[in-house]
Amino acid sequence: MLKGPFLDKDFIGSNKNYDKADIVMLGMPYDCTCTNRAGTRFAPQQIRVESIGIETYSPYFDKDISDIEFFDAGDLEFPFGNAEKMLKITEENVDCIYKDNKKLLGIGGEHLVTLGSIRALKKYYKNIAVVQFDAHTDLRDEYLGEKYTHSGVMKQIANLIGFENIAQIGIRSGEKQEFSLMQKYNTHKFSPAELDIFSDKKIFITIDLDVLDPSLMSGVGTPEAGGMSYIELINWLKYLKKFDIVGIDIVELAPDIDTTKTSTATACKLIRECLSIL
Repeated sequence: MLKGPFLDKDFIGSNKNYDKADIVMLGMPYDCTCTNRAGTRFAPQQIRVESIGIETYSPYFDKDISDIEFFDAGDLEFPFGNAEKMLKITEENVDCIYKDNKKLLGIGGEHLVTLGSIRALKKYYKNIAVVQFDAHTDLRDEYLGEKYTHSGVMKQIANLIGFENIAQIGIRSGEKQEFSLMQKYNTHKFSPAELDIFSDKKIFITIDLDVLDPSLMSGVGTPEAGGMSYIELINWLKYLKKFDIVGIDIVELAPDIDTTKTSTATACKLIRECLSIL
C-alpha cells in the first residue's frame, strides 16, 4: 500500500467532513457565454492548485481558515453551451447547501453562475440583498439574442429580488442604458456607508475579479483600466463584515491568460478573506 503523504486536491485549510461544515466551497466551472476572452471554467481547478502557496492566516481579519469549518465539495459538471441547464444544476446544488443549514462560497466560472445561486437562496430568505463588486454593469436584457449571459446577470437578479436590493461597486464599463438604469435605481455605490440601507437584509456578495485593476488582475476575460487595489476591496469587505452575510461567490478568473499566476494567487487570497467574513 502507498504511504504518502500526498498533495491535497482541495483548497488549503478545508476539512473532510461535509456534515460538520458551516461553509461549503463549490466550484462552478462554466464559461459558455463569455463575451471576450474565455477560460474561466478552468479557474476552480487552478485556484485549488495554487492555494497551497498561501498562508491560512488572514492578517486582515485575524482569522486562520484552518479553524473555520468549511468543506470543499469540488466542481460541478456542466454541459457545454446550455445556460439554462447549468443554472438548474447550480440551483439544485446550492439549494442542498442551504437546506443543510450551511453557507455557500462559490468559485466561478463566469458571472452567470450567480443567478443559479440567487434562485436557490430566494427559497430560504425573503429579504436578500446582493452586493456586486465588478468593473461592468451586467445589466443587459440580452446579448446577441441570448437572455442568459454573464453580461446580463445582474438584470436577471434584479428581476428576481428588485433593483432596490442591489448595490453595485467598482463599475466603470457598460452601455449608456445600463448606466441610466443604475442612476434610475441608485444602485451605484461609492462609499461603504451607503450599504447601511441593507443593515436588516441577508447579504449575498458577488465579486467579479475584474473589479480589481488589471495591473494586479490581468487574468480576466474583459480587463478594465481604473480598477480597485486589493486593499481597497479588503476595506469594503471589512465594512461588510458587520452585516448578515449568507453567501459569497468569486467569479471570472481566467487563469491561463495570466501566465505569471499572479491573478490566481490573488484570487486564492481573496477566497481566504471571504471565508473569514462568512
